[in-house]
Amino acid sequence: MSISRTHHRDASPDKAVDADPAIEIVGLSQSFGDTQVLHGIDLTVGAGEVFGFLGHNGSGKTTTINVLTTLIKPTVGVARVCGFDVLSSRLDVQRSIGYLPENIRLYDDLTASENLCFFAKLSGVKDVSGAIDQALGFLDCTELADRRVGTFSKGMRQRIGIAQAILHQPAVLFLDEPTSGLDPMGVRQLRETISRLNSEMGMTIFMNTHLLSEVSRVCTTIGVLAEGSLIYLDSMDRTLERFPDEASLEDIYVRLDYR
Repeated sequence: MSISRTHHRDASPDKAVDADPAIEIVGLSQSFGDTQVLHGIDLTVGAGEVFGFLGHNGSGKTTTINVLTTLIKPTVGVARVCGFDVLSSRLDVQRSIGYLPENIRLYDDLTASENLCFFAKLSGVKDVSGAIDQALGFLDCTELADRRVGTFSKGMRQRIGIAQAILHQPAVLFLDEPTSGLDPMGVRQLRETISRLNSEMGMTIFMNTHLLSEVSRVCTTIGVLAEGSLIYLDSMDRTLERFPDEASLEDIYVRLDYR
């Protein structure tokens, strides 16, 4: 059994059917010089979804996030976040989103609170101290506030990275390969954090990953990108129904025969 190249446009979870889209991509193509990285992507993510964007390394996942977070301009097509166009309403998009890159950039010589203070001011947060306390409290890591970031483990650094991404309480949170380098406990904590950000704070989550297993417990919808083309889009529930005989979700991913 293999999954065809059909785009399942009616595949949004029931809870997102009546919601305004958090993310809209229409005919998105991206080129760097003579190299085309994305090929005419159409994608809608409803508000309140946890969307898992899957694909092997080099498939174009990070490029897609870079367009949606306004880090690069789309070559062709339209991309909107919270109704704002990434080109014509760039600042509105930036105010509406949080972003955790794969390689978190924090200042090792500063404490966690000092790092967060810096990012809060960049984001225009009015009550900086209150926002920091709230973010650290939500992530159950207030004990890290006065510790120097250079002494942190990968998991600790990531929690501070998530804290900086949610200081201004964004509507949409982008996560790029968030489990990279984490141990099993760190992966489990991340899953719990994503679920709480979605259910308690109402954030739409857009998560890039190349491992299907790590999104199985939190994602409502998944899309698969292969060589810059969106080859699969469906709800997590319907994906599992479609492959009832698979021993693991990673086996499903292996069977995405797009070549």
